[in-house]
Amino acid sequence: MTDAPAQSPATRGPAEHAVRDQIVEAAKECFAHYGYGKTTVSDLAREVGFSKAYIYRFFESKQAIGEAICSARLDQIIAEARAAIDEGGSATDRFRRMFKSVTALSIALFFEDRKIFEIAALSAAERWGSTRTYFQTLESMLLEIVKNGRETGEFERKTPLDEVCRSILYAMTPFIDPLHLERNLDLMPDAQNEVTGLILRSLAP
Repeated sequence: MTDAPAQSPATRGPAEHAVRDQIVEAAKECFAHYGYGKTTVSDLAREVGFSKAYIYRFFESKQAIGEAICSARLDQIIAEARAAIDEGGSATDRFRRMFKSVTALSIALFFEDRKIFEIAALSAAERWGSTRTYFQTLESMLLEIVKNGRETGEFERKTPLDEVCRSILYAMTPFIDPLHLERNLDLMPDAQNEVTGLILRSLAP
């Protein structure tokens, strides 16, 4: 892969950032229209008006482009879930808000942007970096809530903290993992609410 001619840092960064954004936006349109699996890098090159080789200067593969799209959407879910948590009071309230927000936003993605949802599901199935980062962030947010609940006396303290957090994520997977969510849509929102209640009762001291 040939590098571009050297440019000054002042001009290179913004220019490359703009081109990356342009490629990602074109890819989103192509994936939304044709689907991720049926779209090739050559298709994207024609859509954006660049050569295939030029696109490879910014993304090493179609998956890398898909990861950029997936990461942006998952980051949005994380940001909105974070806002929902911060509006909560007790650890119990924050716990409910976290999973309600993540589930609602994931369902909205399924119905409003189905092709992008399919990329997120593929990312989950193949364990792309975007999905690993997403679940690591969710686990970190959950850890914060559980630790707070233990400090305030809302949650029990006997079970190892890492075990508690892993178990909660296992239990919530059907409602927060795009790969599984589609199979459980007809159970919503009752199933998610009931599982959340069950988890909270298990956390009681």
